[in-house]
Amino acid sequence: MGSPPSRFSVLELVEAGRLLFIGTMISVLTIDKLACLRGERRLFDGLSFTLRAGQALAVEGANGAGKTSLLRIIAGFITPAAGAIRVTEDGKDITDGEERGRRIGWLGHQDALKGPLTVAEQLAFFAKLHRSTVEQGAVLEQVGLTRQHDLPCRYLSAGQKRRLGLARLLVCARPLWLLDEPFAALDSAGKGLVARLMVEHCGRGGMVLAATHEPLGLSNQSIRL
Repeated sequence: MGSPPSRFSVLELVEAGRLLFIGTMISVLTIDKLACLRGERRLFDGLSFTLRAGQALAVEGANGAGKTSLLRIIAGFITPAAGAIRVTEDGKDITDGEERGRRIGWLGHQDALKGPLTVAEQLAFFAKLHRSTVEQGAVLEQVGLTRQHDLPCRYLSAGQKRRLGLARLLVCARPLWLLDEPFAALDSAGKGLVARLMVEHCGRGGMVLAATHEPLGLSNQSIRL
């Protein structure tokens, strides 16, 4: 196989033979009669849906309805009050939360950045953490942070930090993306970038589950809590 062109999307580079997803592709995510309690309050109950490879699903609802809690339950950060979560991989159902977490890419409100590290150093840390072989320079180019590669993270704007979060999502190369308000802090160009990355991810057989107050701009399903 020849060398990839000098300008390409990260997923095209991945497809060129370096890395598609860490682990096997997920064919189905199944949520079965899920319930969530926060303190004494029941946020939702009996929630069921399925998400298949190549699909995106928007989770909508008012503030406090449980959108972020749903994502955190699926990610394995918190335990549901009732119900089950399964991912199907190679015909095998996986119900263990830790195993499921290894197939998830997370973008939340906390940026998980170390202020003294440069953008390039921070991304290199994420790549090492996830044992990723994705070309980091290409990732920074795609998310628009090439010029900031040697800038300490403490000096990044909120939008730039969000872009670095997107870079982390790309280098971790997980098939199921859980995105909590993916357009937050981004300008119109940044929102366009997010939409494009979601389209590319689903186009390669990935899945996107996004808690949002804004339309995703995709041909996606939606549920409302």
